[in-house]
Amino acid sequence: MPSLPELMPTEVSDETFGGVTYHVAGELVPVLSVDVTNMPVYFEHHILLWKNTTITIGLKSLKGALKRMIAGMQVFVTEASGPGVIAFSRDGPGHIVPIHLRRGEEIQVREHQFLAATASVDYTFERVRGLGTMLFGQSGFFIDRFRGETGDGIVWLHGYGNVFEKMLAPGETIDIEPGGWLFKDASVRMDTRIDRLSSGFFGANMNFVVNRFTGPGRVGIQSMYLHMPSEE
Repeated sequence: MPSLPELMPTEVSDETFGGVTYHVAGELVPVLSVDVTNMPVYFEHHILLWKNTTITIGLKSLKGALKRMIAGMQVFVTEASGPGVIAFSRDGPGHIVPIHLRRGEEIQVREHQFLAATASVDYTFERVRGLGTMLFGQSGFFIDRFRGETGDGIVWLHGYGNVFEKMLAPGETIDIEPGGWLFKDASVRMDTRIDRLSSGFFGANMNFVVNRFTGPGRVGIQSMYLHMPSEE
């Protein structure tokens, strides 16, 4: 039997990487707590739960500001710097997963599911055209790209339901419901496959759509798959 996707850890305690120590705890609506004393962390502004009063909050500009404005994407994210601890949670049930990036490594994430990242991680995006036409009735959607730019770093993501990880060997493939994938390594290719299903009964037919991922590399799967509207 082929290896199954593995459940990613749901709790993390005193994990240190990329200049920060962090914790993930909670079963239904998990909380991420990060010590930002030595490394700032940027995040979506609406996910702040609590912080030490010694922490300073500011704005961090993102690369490609004009391009992002035209696309309707955010131009700034909120940044926290220490000394102290800051905690985040998404307003909904799910699973917070940390992705450790060595310098030069890149992870690609479906839009709207980024939670936070260390300041050493570069954040850009790309539009995937055509795919959105089939999945959302529009002309495309965005994939966020995170890269260890100035050193090792961490990206924290929020997945709906639980998050499983599948490590694909070179040439190995897996088909995932389009709302079910959360992240993938840059080395993993993603294609869309459409099978037309027809019963012949009153000429009824429908399309069966999946995303096919081809290794090598990791792909993340969220068990509560979600179809979010495109920014277009």
